[in-house]
Amino acid sequence: VQLQASGGGLVQAGGSLRLSCVASGRAFANYAMGWFRQAPGKEREFVAGIKWSGSTTDYADSVKGRFTISRDNAKNTVYLQMDSLKSEDTATYYCAADRLRWQEVPTKANDYGYFGQGTLVTVSS
Repeated sequence: VQLQASGGGLVQAGGSLRLSCVASGRAFANYAMGWFRQAPGKEREFVAGIKWSGSTTDYADSVKGRFTISRDNAKNTVYLQMDSLKSEDTATYYCAADRLRWQEVPTKANDYGYFGQGTLVTVSS
C-alpha cells in the first residue's frame, strides 16, 4: 500500500488548507482512513478518521468544528479540510490506512497498518 499526501504549506492563523492523500496498492474503498500529525518534540496524535463507507467520522477534540475529513472512493483519495487554523496546528500531517477491511473508525496509530510520507503544515500567528 502506498499513500501519497499533499497540500501542506504555510498559512496565516485563521486561514484554510486542504490536504489530500492518494492511496494505491489495494481496494481503497474497503478500508478506513485517517489523518495523524506530529509536531516537533511531540508524539504523533490522531486528528481525524473516516469509515471505509464514509458514513462515520471521528475527530480529536482539538480540531472538532474546524477540520473535516472526507473521501472519494472513485479517486482513491482522502481529504482533510482544515479551517480556522491555529498556530498549534503546525505539524507534519500523515495520512494512514487501516490494516483490516470494513472496520469502524480507528483512533490509535497501532490500528493503522500504513502511513504516508507526511506533508508539513505551518501556521503563522
